[in-house]
Amino acid sequence: MKIIDAHLHLFTEDSAEEMARQVGHHGTVRHLREVYGELDIVHGVVMGNYGLDVQGRYPADLFHYCVGLDSGTAAGGTAVPDLPDRVEEHLRRDNCCGVKLYPGYNRISLSDPMYEPIYRLAARYGKPVAIHMGLTSFSRAHLKYCHPLALDEAAADHPDTRFVMCHFGNPFLEAAAAVVEKNPNVAADLSGLLEGRVDLDDYFQEQAGYVFLLRSWLTAIQCWDKVMFGTDWPIVNLGEYIGFIARLVPERYHEAVFFDNANRIYGLGL
Repeated sequence: MKIIDAHLHLFTEDSAEEMARQVGHHGTVRHLREVYGELDIVHGVVMGNYGLDVQGRYPADLFHYCVGLDSGTAAGGTAVPDLPDRVEEHLRRDNCCGVKLYPGYNRISLSDPMYEPIYRLAARYGKPVAIHMGLTSFSRAHLKYCHPLALDEAAADHPDTRFVMCHFGNPFLEAAAAVVEKNPNVAADLSGLLEGRVDLDDYFQEQAGYVFLLRSWLTAIQCWDKVMFGTDWPIVNLGEYIGFIARLVPERYHEAVFFDNANRIYGLGL
């Protein structure tokens, strides 16, 4: 089965190495090539971490990327000058397949006027806006900006723009499921639902309640054409995470979730 990792991060090798080693990997593109080959991961979508400079940082044969509006480009309601023009410069590129927003970390509402031209550009280029939703990695972020209901407002007000709810809004699973089901322009990825190394048999026993909730809401909404596999590399072991998602998703939907949906939603042309 061919796999697309619809959500990963690439950092400098020095900063990625420690995180990658903790999950049994190395933090290099060369290592990813090797592991991807072993696991039949044929492509990845990088959530940009390098600001707005247009540079060939991501090998186009292995990755597309979403240009990231992180704390280096927008924070506290203040954006860099000419933000829409600089985002559009990326969206014109074939290997840029969308935009990534970090509203909780930047403390910016998704309805902030700063984002309006970004939504319009994404709609014009037919490329989705992926948004970090759910729990954040540090406490100074504001969860109210990355709760799934914040995305519901943006999606309802911008029906021509396609959105991707990253991390299935975890742990706000009930709200996440409602937003995906209600809005035809909202998809979701299943990245970052666990972190670190796991023994899957032990995990599914010890975390049976959490697994039950994930399965229940994914099954309840029956939106398997809008759900994508992703890892949030480098915080997980790739092989273990494939096994984790394979246990959550009914086998008859594996090809859609692991490959077809990301290929279509991000326009990868694979």
